[in-house]
Amino acid sequence: MNKPLENIDPNLVPKRKLYTGAEIPAVGLGTFGSDRFSGEEIAAAVFEAAQIGYRHFDCAAVYANEKEIGTSFQKIIASGIAREGFWVTSKLWNDAHAEEDVISTCKQTLADLQLDYLDLYLIHWPFPNHHAPGVDVDARDPHALPYIHENYMKTWRQMEKLVEMDLVKHIGTSNMSIPKLDLLLRDAKIKPSVNEMELHPHFQQAELFQYCLDHDILPVGFSPIGSPTRPERDTMPGDTVDIEDPVILKIAKRLNVHPAVVCVKWAAQRGQVPIPFSIRPAEFHSNLLGVIENPITESEMQELSKIDKGSRLIKGQVFLWEGADSWEDLWDANGEIASL
Repeated sequence: MNKPLENIDPNLVPKRKLYTGAEIPAVGLGTFGSDRFSGEEIAAAVFEAAQIGYRHFDCAAVYANEKEIGTSFQKIIASGIAREGFWVTSKLWNDAHAEEDVISTCKQTLADLQLDYLDLYLIHWPFPNHHAPGVDVDARDPHALPYIHENYMKTWRQMEKLVEMDLVKHIGTSNMSIPKLDLLLRDAKIKPSVNEMELHPHFQQAELFQYCLDHDILPVGFSPIGSPTRPERDTMPGDTVDIEDPVILKIAKRLNVHPAVVCVKWAAQRGQVPIPFSIRPAEFHSNLLGVIENPITESEMQELSKIDKGSRLIKGQVFLWEGADSWEDLWDANGEIASL
């Protein structure tokens, strides 16, 4: 019989400071798993994670589980954890970029999550390109467009209004590139507090990571263990597996932890905020514990800095527009924003 997991004092979990002065827990629980788990299973994990010691939850409307998670948030508050004591992020999906849709969409998310405000609201992708749930990698939105800064700023102005309305404490970006962020920082009244981006040892995005730090934008890292159970549509030949890397395995053996925990430790010690997903208490318990105890040594951090494979796993092919050359057009790899 497995021994019960010990709760972790949330005060021991490191925090990262945003440019506003607000503090965000240095590790969160992701909730993207709707392709494999029911909303009820993920909501149960959210409640259990809060009891274990998590105080940071990363949600999104497109995950189709915010109503269930909202019930868990009410249970969390009823259990004695004040609303001000935990951090909730959600995201505006691609089909709601129109000026008239942003505020009403956020209000729907608040209603679903049964909250009066969000700590952070992100534009999920910088394109208004939509796809139905569960489509394969070749699916395309016939109305898909490349990044158009004028349109993005119309959406951003509505995000700024959400802050002015006290519905949202902070706003941020997700899946952005340096050229796109350059334009946003030039034109924003309220600059982004965070950029959520794919970050794991085999995809360290050193240039974008440093850019964010240099501009007081906190990097939040999704797929922090290399997303080994991501949807099949996001799997391609040549993708690498972080938790099978010899350097990660060696450190995991020394620390007597799962290789996934090494990835979470690396992320937190590097300065980004990882948001690993799991519905299994033993896994999310070990991830949280990993940012508190037995740090990776400086020499091991140096070794890990050298295993970057440039292996982007979430490529975003379904967001491509007609005439785009490849998924790389989404990411402005040559320093220029791709256009029609």
